[in-house]
Order: sequence, then structure tokens, then C-alpha cells
Amino acid sequence: MSRPLTGKIALVAGATRGAGRGIAVQLGAAGATVYVTGRSTRTQRSEMDRPETIEETAELVTAAGGEGIAVQVDHLDPARVAALVRRIDGERGRLDVLVNDVWGADRLFEFGKPLWEQSLDDGLRMLRLALDTHAITSHCALPLLIRQPGGLVVEITDGTAEYNAAYRKECGYFYDLAKTAVIRMALAQSEEIAPHGATALSLTPGWLRSEAMLDNFGVTEETWRDATKATPHFAISESPAFVGRAVAALAADPERARWNGASLSSGGLAQVYGFTDTDGSRPDAWRYIVEVEQAGRPADVTGYR
Repeated sequence: MSRPLTGKIALVAGATRGAGRGIAVQLGAAGATVYVTGRSTRTQRSEMDRPETIEETAELVTAAGGEGIAVQVDHLDPARVAALVRRIDGERGRLDVLVNDVWGADRLFEFGKPLWEQSLDDGLRMLRLALDTHAITSHCALPLLIRQPGGLVVEITDGTAEYNAAYRKECGYFYDLAKTAVIRMALAQSEEIAPHGATALSLTPGWLRSEAMLDNFGVTEETWRDATKATPHFAISESPAFVGRAVAALAADPERARWNGASLSSGGLAQVYGFTDTDGSRPDAWRYIVEVEQAGRPADVTGYR
């Protein structure tokens, strides 16, 4: 198996579950050494109170062919993030890929409620988790990443810039603000690190079959199609491996600078790089959502995956 990222060092901030775990594992499958961070360990859970742990993610990275290193970090704590970066520098002397995927706010957003009816405390906490964590991590890690040319920063969000500019999410004011701001954070970093030969961009998965999403539907990754009986449009959903393969493809692309400042999607990049999801398909969720789901058409993924 080709391992184009052998010798490369990656940090996936927020790798406990979901997209972060999928990205870490696929970077490992491409040969990278991956530092995986989060708050949930086998001895301590975060406020998310879910069973996934960073140790499990690290083990999956190693099993995939890379080297996974689990480090418990609260990315709202600048001192702990700075200590993490010092550790990476001391152990590896470089950082090639930074993925900002910290989120942890699934329980804080409310569907269909206007701003004044939402919890202000929950909304502000969401912004702290979604934005402050990314800013703190980049602030600490970028000096190491730009030490040598070729570094890549990937800001994980929900929705492309084009989609988010045209359609307002039902998840409410704070969620919409958080996910759109992350795109702008990638653009700002792209301008600042380009002179150092580095690239920054934002990336969104489609309808992600995260562990929590599967639990919500009462299915597993093996039986996920059963959920389409109640929610037909779930047919366009994708596994976390799909967005992971998108990041691995970007990291392995010697011409990745062409994407500097761009807002990208896993489905869009699959058309460029040729990778597939675990079932061999290439779901193009954001095009499907606009052209099929929001257009009121019946679920039909023909031509979309």
C-alpha cells in the first residue's frame, strides 16, 4: 500500500470521534505520525459524555499503518496547547499538518429557535468551543508549522462558503455564526502563512455518519442504510473516512497551494483526487442537498454518489 505521508507529522485537534477520528485514521493509513487530542480518555469523559476516547483513535491510527499518539488536551487552555506544541517540537522537530476539528457543542444548539429564544449561556459556550479553540491552537502551532515550507492547515467546518452564504441553517444563530466564522479563519490564516510556503483552507464533510449520528438513528456503520426508511435523504450520507481521505489527499498533493484560502468539501475533492468512501462511492452531499432535498424532490442519489 502506498504511504505518501511517511515521515510527516500531523496534529488533529479534536480527534476523539466523528470527522476528527476519521481524518486521523486516514492520515495514519497514508503513513503519517498523528498526534490526536481531545478531552475524553478511558478514565475521564468530557461534557459530551460519550464513550469514544483519544486512546481508541490513536490505536486506530496505528492499526491503519501510521503512528497514533494520544494526548489529552483542552484546547481552551492556551498553556496546555502550548505544552502540546512544545512536545511535538521536542519529539519530532516539525509539524506538517494541522487539522483544527475541535467542536464538542452538539448539545448546545437548538433547531428552529430565533436568537432571543435560545440560551445565551449555551450559545456563548458554543462560540468558545468552536472558535476560541481553533484560534488558540493555530496561535500556538503555526510557528512550528511554518518553520519549513509545505505546511498544511485544515479548518473543519459545516457547509461551504458558497452554501452558507446562500442558505441559513436551521440550527440557529450561534451555530450558523460558528461554522461560517471557521471558514473566515481559514482565509485569514491563508494570507498570513502563504509567504512561508504553507497552505490553509477550510473543509466540510457532507451528511456525516458520526458515532452520535448513527446512535440518533439507531443504526451502525454496517446497517446505516436502514435509517433511510425513515429519513430517505440519509442515502447521501458519508462515513468519517471520506473526509479523512480528503485531508490525506490534500496533504499528499505537492501542489496543494492551489487550494490556499479555499472553502472545500469532501465530495468536491473526491472528484478531483479520485478517492472514494468506504463503499466505493463518491457522495456529493452539498450539491445533492441543494438540487434534491431543498428542491423538494424525492430522495434519489443517482448521479450524486
